[in-house]
Formats: sequence, structure tokens, C-alpha cells
Amino acid sequence: MVDWSRSSCCIGSIIRRHDEGEAGVFPKVPDYHKPNKPLVSNGLGVFYVLFSTVYLFLLYFSNIVPVRNEVSAPLTLAVCVLFGGFMGLLDDWIDLRWRYKAFLPLIAAIPLIFLAKSLELRATVAIPFTGITLVFGDAYFFIIIPLLVTIVTNTVNQLGGLNGLETVCPTVVLAGLMLLSGQNAVLLYGPLAIWLLLAALNFSGRLFVGNTGSFAIGMTLASFAIISDLKFVLAVSILPYIANSVLILLTFFFFRAKANVKFDGQRLSSDHKRSLITLVTYNRPLSEKQVVAIISLLVAVSTTVPVLLHFLTV
Repeated sequence: MVDWSRSSCCIGSIIRRHDEGEAGVFPKVPDYHKPNKPLVSNGLGVFYVLFSTVYLFLLYFSNIVPVRNEVSAPLTLAVCVLFGGFMGLLDDWIDLRWRYKAFLPLIAAIPLIFLAKSLELRATVAIPFTGITLVFGDAYFFIIIPLLVTIVTNTVNQLGGLNGLETVCPTVVLAGLMLLSGQNAVLLYGPLAIWLLLAALNFSGRLFVGNTGSFAIGMTLASFAIISDLKFVLAVSILPYIANSVLILLTFFFFRAKANVKFDGQRLSSDHKRSLITLVTYNRPLSEKQVVAIISLLVAVSTTVPVLLHFLTV
């Protein structure tokens, strides 16, 4: 079994070294939304990648989740989480251009396509209360799955920059998917435990998960939804993420402008609407925690809706 108490001690040791001013092994970056811009250890999302992978390997070797048609769901999810973490490390090290980040997740779609075809997962999406069922056929495997992985991974990565925003919001979506996934929920018991620990420390401003964490958790959401056949639930749940990315991309491509939020030492505000954060703070000064709470509530609503629809139509 994975000793989560040891992982907590390990992360806690890094935090203590940070608080005591020691260099540590993780690079430190300024927290621009705190007075005096204190330096905070970045890239600790690597703990999520490592412990999640170990947990999923243990599930595979213990046969808690049996292999079906020579395909293992834990191993497939582990591969996807590892690749998400690898993408994040590359981005943290060499600052990948968006044209590369946009298409790299396509590689992680390969094991998911193999799993979906081997397990003969439904290539359809039923829209509740409409009687409409979208039938994709082979396009589901070779177009929809790659698109889903790419969109989810990148949109989750784009919604960040505030303490807790890139950790709390994915936790809400993750919980909604687990609630409907039946026996597959066991795949995320370990990953959710370590992510909750990181989210608590991130929300309090004691660490950043970095691109390593945000890409890995985005890959987790997409992969788990495909494995558990919860495509519609995921698509509705990430609507706030999609809205944020659309705002960012439209303003950049049409106006060559980027989203920026102002910090006066206590509150955040903006004079434009180029992202979800600037939309929430537009002519409305709010504290960092208030902004995170509002956006997290939006994600909670977008996640609750498909979950309730699922239970009402069962």
C-alpha cells in the first residue's frame, strides 16, 4: 500500500524548508498576489504524478481492478497521468509554446483509444431529457477522444494563477465524476487523497503545483471520464474552463491583448474582460480567496447539473 502519511511528511518537510528560507530542491517563484510578493516553492504537482502512478500500479498488481480483454484501466490511467506530468515538466523547464502544448496531449490519447476499442465502449453520447443520442461511430475513437483529451488538458492548465484555483476546481470535477463512476471510483481514491493535500497547501499559499500538476490533473479528468464513459458529464462540468479559454484566445487572436489582473496589495481588480478571472473582477475589487471561491462555485454548479441529470434519467 502507498504510505500517504510518509508523503504528507515529505511535502511538509519541503514546506518547512521553504518557511525557514532554505533553498530546497524545488524552484521558488514570486506570489504576485500577496503583499511583498513572497517566494513560494513551485512544481510540487510532481508528488501527485509520482504517488498516483504508484497507487495505480499497485491496483494493477493486486488485480483489484481486473484486466478486461487484455487491457488494464489502472495502467492506462497511469500512463496518461505520467505523460501529463511529463508535459508539465517540459513546460516548467523550457516554457513550451502554446502550439506545442495544444497538440502534445494527442500522444496520450493513443492508449485511451486502444482501451476504448478493446472494451467496446459506447461511441455515442445521450443528451438527457431531449431524446437525442449522438452517434459518432469510429469518429469517436479517432476524433472525439483526441479532441477531448486535448481540450480538457489545455483548458485546465489555462485556468490558474491564483492560490487554490488550479487545485480546488479540478477537485470538484473529479468528485462529480467519481460519484457516477461505480466501481471505477477506486482508480481515484489515491490520486484524490494526494491532490486534496496539495490543494489545501496551495489554497493557503504555501506551494504551487505548477504546470506539472495542472497538466497531470487535466489529463486525469479527461482519461478517467473516457475510461468510465462519462463524456457528457465531463463536457458540461468543464464549461467554465472552456469559457475562460475562449475569452483568452479570442482576445489574443483578434486584439493581440492578454488578460491581466491588478493587485493593490489587498484586492484584485481588472478593467477588461479577457479571462474568467478578469471577468469576475471587472470593476469589482475582490480578495484572492473571494475570486477563487466564486470561480470554484461556478465549476461546482456546472458539475452538479450533469450529475443531477444523470441520477434523474437512470
